[in-house]
Amino acid sequence: MHLETKRNRIPFRGMNVKSGIVVYAILIGLLIVAEIISPGFIAPNHMESVLRQASFLGIVSIGQTLVILTGGIDLSVASIITLANVVSAQIMDGNDSNILMAFAAVLLIGIIAGLINGVGIHYLRIPPLVMTLGVGSVIQGIALVYSKGAPKGNTAPFVKFISTGKIGGMISGTLFIWIVLAIIAVLILKFTIFGRSVYAIGVNTIASRYSGINVPFITIIIYTISGIMAAVTGLLLIGYTGTSFLNAGDIYSMNSIAAVVVGGTSILGGSGGYIGTIAGAIIMTVIGSILTIINIPVSGRQIAQGLIIILLVLIYGREKNKR
Repeated sequence: MHLETKRNRIPFRGMNVKSGIVVYAILIGLLIVAEIISPGFIAPNHMESVLRQASFLGIVSIGQTLVILTGGIDLSVASIITLANVVSAQIMDGNDSNILMAFAAVLLIGIIAGLINGVGIHYLRIPPLVMTLGVGSVIQGIALVYSKGAPKGNTAPFVKFISTGKIGGMISGTLFIWIVLAIIAVLILKFTIFGRSVYAIGVNTIASRYSGINVPFITIIIYTISGIMAAVTGLLLIGYTGTSFLNAGDIYSMNSIAAVVVGGTSILGGSGGYIGTIAGAIIMTVIGSILTIINIPVSGRQIAQGLIIILLVLIYGREKNKR
């Protein structure tokens, strides 16, 4: 009875239905444009490839969604992805027998980075942008020192299969992992006290503390989850590329934030959800594919992606600005 009463006091501001409809309508519109530009784009085999690429962004965006829902931001994900990528490649070195050791190392990287972010943000009162940017810079330096500027090793055959092969000849391993993690994330945000607490902190941290929410615990946990999701993405990426790179995670810092915001989650925190982020991750991937198809150079793609993101947010984000 006490637990139920407490849960009822926790505010819940999930995904706005109208925003959710709009973001998926935008996704459908982009797919139609892509099909017109490149016939066969929405063919099952090609769409499976698009979703496979989107799965990496989708996984790292799970943690970014939780962080942004609390009114924070995590700029360290790119560096965590890179370090996990470099470390896992060197540990696996092409052998399946080393996968568990590599996975343990990757989890440790994500947990430590997330804990440091969470502790610094809550207890040291360092703004999330500054704290995560600083931690990301330190991690990037560690990756350079660890690899001596020249990453070594390569992926294990099983990890390569997970990232590039198809389970049962139907769906890629990374896409399957994303689907499982997405379901868990949606259920946690929608049906658990932890999920409601995340929204409550994003609405009002002080009120959340007085309502009995363990703000330090929630803050540290969400940044730890963000670190773990980024680290797992780094491990899966080594299976997709076959080898590691010192800039493996660079595109995921801004793109993960964009996927969350384009997906309808308020950058101010307190409203939105991962259902929208799923569409946001796919939208970002489709936009990148369209720009590649029409032969836009890298510099032009970055400019175009930025402008398109601003446009998409303006289309359906006006009601959020009223907050």
